[in-house]
This record gives sequence, structure tokens and C-alpha cells, in this order.
Amino acid sequence: MENLWITIIGYSAAVCMVLGYLPQAIYTIRTRDTEGIAMPTFLLMFLGSVFFVIQGGMLGNWPLMITNLITAACSAIVFGIKIYNDYFRKS
Repeated sequence: MENLWITIIGYSAAVCMVLGYLPQAIYTIRTRDTEGIAMPTFLLMFLGSVFFVIQGGMLGNWPLMITNLITAACSAIVFGIKIYNDYFRKS
């Protein structure tokens, strides 16, 4: 019974994390607006997600891996748009 609760909590965390990242990524992709985004924050969130993917792989923990693959992709997209806007966009 304890393993069932651990699994439920893991999947609940996965859903919350993905739903937390997606709105920012979707907004940034649609509008290209990165004015209020701190570059170090999204870089560190991306790196944290990558490390959690590695940890999930080492543990065989699929919810951890899948969640953090999605959040790493969202963070990388937002970070990439932020770099483009800050350094390459002609104003």
C-alpha cells in the first residue's frame, strides 16, 4: 500500500511540474516576450531538470525522467528565445 502512495505522489508531482512550466513556455513561444524573464533562472531550471533526468534514469524512475524531460524542453525553449531576444534581435 505504501508503494501505491509513493507512485501516486510521484505522478501528482509530475503533473503539477509540467502544468507549471507549460503556461510560461506557451506564452513565450506565442508572444516572443521575454522581458520579465531572468536568464539565470531558466538556465538553472534547465540544468536542474537535466540532472533530474539523469537521476531518474539511474533509479529507473519514469515519472521523474519524463517530467523533467518535458520541463527541460520548456526551459530550453524559453531560454533560447530569451538569448535570441537579448543578444541577436535588432531593436
